Amino acid sequence: MMNTLSNFKLKVNAQKLRKNMTKEERHLWYDFLKQLPYTVHRQKVFGNYIADFYIAAAQLVIELDGSQHFEKDGLSADQERDAFFRENGITVVRYANSDVNQHFDSVCQDILNRLQKMPSP
Repeated sequence: MMNTLSNFKLKVNAQKLRKNMTKEERHLWYDFLKQLPYTVHRQKVFGNYIADFYIAAAQLVIELDGSQHFEKDGLSADQERDAFFRENGITVVRYANSDVNQHFDSVCQDILNRLQKMPSP
């Protein structure tokens, strides 16, 4: 019962996060990811975690990291979370919000390079 309740809460939280994306998430979504020839999920629930973006065809999670991710607690939580994804065969790639803001083309190119290793959809 507890697992069902926590899963429901995660789904509700994911819906809220989709409606209230950060500036950087909106930029990456509307100006790049949405146009890809792959299905890209926003705020996808996996176990006890919510991934910012997920491309199932590539088994790829894309995370955008704000300043809290570079503090001790954030780094520790991200290591635990990344291990969960790795154990489930999913690659995690992280970009700092500052990279999305200052090096958007490079971030997009890096994602494309990762996707080019996959068969065409």
